[in-house]
Amino acid sequence: MIRVNLLAAEQVSAKAPLFAGLGAHKVHILGGLVLAAAVAGIGLRHLDLQTQQRDATLQLQQARAEEQRLKAVTDELARFEAQTALLQQRVALIEQLRKGQRSPVTLLDQVSKTLPDRLWLIEMKQAGADVTLEGRTTTLTALSDLIGNLENSGAFARPVEIVNSEVENNKDGDLVKFLVKANFPMGAIEAPAPKAGTRPAAAARR
Repeated sequence: MIRVNLLAAEQVSAKAPLFAGLGAHKVHILGGLVLAAAVAGIGLRHLDLQTQQRDATLQLQQARAEEQRLKAVTDELARFEAQTALLQQRVALIEQLRKGQRSPVTLLDQVSKTLPDRLWLIEMKQAGADVTLEGRTTTLTALSDLIGNLENSGAFARPVEIVNSEVENNKDGDLVKFLVKANFPMGAIEAPAPKAGTRPAAAARR
């Protein structure tokens, strides 16, 4: 007679789904761990990018602040150089007038009173009553003010003419180069020439 143990077969059949389910559960756990690790990595990367962005923004702000500071220094240097150039031109004019002009003090005094801001002279020439002024200015308004000041000074005859004006390109900005012609009546007055055979009083006393 053949006996079959049905109880053992039922126990084996009952245990098989338990192991199979446990294997599937492990797969889900492993997948969850991988997903969690990926999310954590993305989060860390996001935080790192935010930190880099903040650092870059801070560096940009610092660079802009430094740029503004350097611009202020550059502007101040340009103003100082312009003032120095103006003083040098005035000294040169004084020396020029002292060497050969007939009424240097009066002419220089009258011209210096008419010079507006942001305008300076490069050269001044006098031939009798005719006076020419060459210079530079940063604005056409200053040139117009110079003409008006000369005409209203009472020392120069009307009209005062702008012979030429043109824009020059400069590293510090555009400058207007100009040449002005004016009539200075006092320059035509000649000092009386000494008589022939006479000596100056100082020499006669020797």
